[in-house]
Amino acid sequence: MCANVFGVLKSLFGKPFDGGKRMDHGGPQQHQQHQQHQQQYPMQQQQMYQPQHPAMMRLYEIQKEVASLGPQVCTFSGLQNDRDYKRLERELTRLLLEVDQVDTEGRGELQGARKRAAQEVEGLLRYLEENATHPSRLAIEGLSVQARQLVDERVVAPQRCGGVAEINDELVDELQEITLKLTQIKTEGRVPLRKARYRALTRLCAIQDVIEGRTEQQTLSLPLSGETHEAVHRINQVMAKVSMVRSQLVALLMGLSGRDSCAHLSRVLMEMQVELDALDVSGNAAIRNYRKQVVEEINGLLKHLDLEGEGDDTRRYDLAQNNSIREIEALRAQVHHLREGILRHCAVGDLSFRPKAELQSLLTHLDQVDTAKNPCIREARRRAVLEVQAIITFLDLCEALARRQPGPAEHPSHRAVWLVLRSLSDLQAQVLGFDGKRADKSYKILEELLTKQLLALDAVDPQGDDETKVARKQAVKFAQNILTYLDMKTDEWEY
Repeated sequence: MCANVFGVLKSLFGKPFDGGKRMDHGGPQQHQQHQQHQQQYPMQQQQMYQPQHPAMMRLYEIQKEVASLGPQVCTFSGLQNDRDYKRLERELTRLLLEVDQVDTEGRGELQGARKRAAQEVEGLLRYLEENATHPSRLAIEGLSVQARQLVDERVVAPQRCGGVAEINDELVDELQEITLKLTQIKTEGRVPLRKARYRALTRLCAIQDVIEGRTEQQTLSLPLSGETHEAVHRINQVMAKVSMVRSQLVALLMGLSGRDSCAHLSRVLMEMQVELDALDVSGNAAIRNYRKQVVEEINGLLKHLDLEGEGDDTRRYDLAQNNSIREIEALRAQVHHLREGILRHCAVGDLSFRPKAELQSLLTHLDQVDTAKNPCIREARRRAVLEVQAIITFLDLCEALARRQPGPAEHPSHRAVWLVLRSLSDLQAQVLGFDGKRADKSYKILEELLTKQLLALDAVDPQGDDETKVARKQAVKFAQNILTYLDMKTDEWEY
């Protein structure tokens, strides 16, 4: 639907609207093309953009207002009860009424222009409502509410009653489960839905980072004494204050704190840093290390407060994510190149191309990618690893089939398992080269053929032969892995 809106904008203003995806509104090449278009058709543009009739002039003024609202509508990621939604809806409704009030005097060209302007406004209204009420957007909001309730019960409510916030590994696990559910929500490539999901994920990743960075209190004894060092008491007191600020920061990140501002919490943490710097811990390496850990934790909290104070959600994990995703994509490009080469050689029966060393090197590089505790990056890396492992498994099976020299005393059931493995090798080559969707006929054919091979393995009777039992078990696992890989390639997962 939004494509129709962009089409209208293109017809009215000479260039397509990008829905907020191209934030710089086109590069030098697009600008140059637009200038060439202006030079080529000056008279047509003069007629289009300089109408003389009062009704056309009024429609042109309305269209300029609509064009200014278009980017806001197409990147709005909130809900219907948000203030910005109501403002955009109110402005678009006003413009629609103004379009209806334009007097066309029965002239066909004026009626057509008014109709196009009305369709443009109605399209933006529909797009605004569709994104705000989309099932994926409601699912994102539902998980965000679930996370806020969890933080409110474990962190905010105990502090409100004068108690101690319950920040532990159980809370981290429950937040992680919500985060994983968020990564599985489909956005259909819509900018507003992707923006809403990314914001929710960023918040939860920041909260997990704050919670997992906590330092446990320590008790260190004086040399030749059972008493605790005085500096440790002071550091533990600071740790208690840090725990309080951590809880307040978690509440602030989830929008549950109206009292504590970023500036106030930053001042409190910096006062703690001054207090820690004033401690005399010379001559005791253990206490110096303890103080260093607390100082590093304070610095981490200050970093989150700085980002929160700037009001920019995307900066928190954007740099780490972009760098990691680019690294993963570069490695996947190498995997794709090697895979195409392997399939090309196998298609002509040439098994000399076996870049297993390169594939193992790619696995090592993928293992070193920094995920920054971001579930989206972890999932992207996991998928890349599975792609490499699928190719290595395919090469191993091809080598095993090429080396196989069955003897006359081979058990018939064992021979039947190897026949199925040969068929599975051919099918895996097709799966590796498959680049379609689940609705495609070729996908259904592959799935059906793999299922038939599983049934054929199930029908093999080992007749008490242990070697056949082991071979059949491995073949079943191999077939199931191919089906899983095919399913992963077509589940339309997105960053």
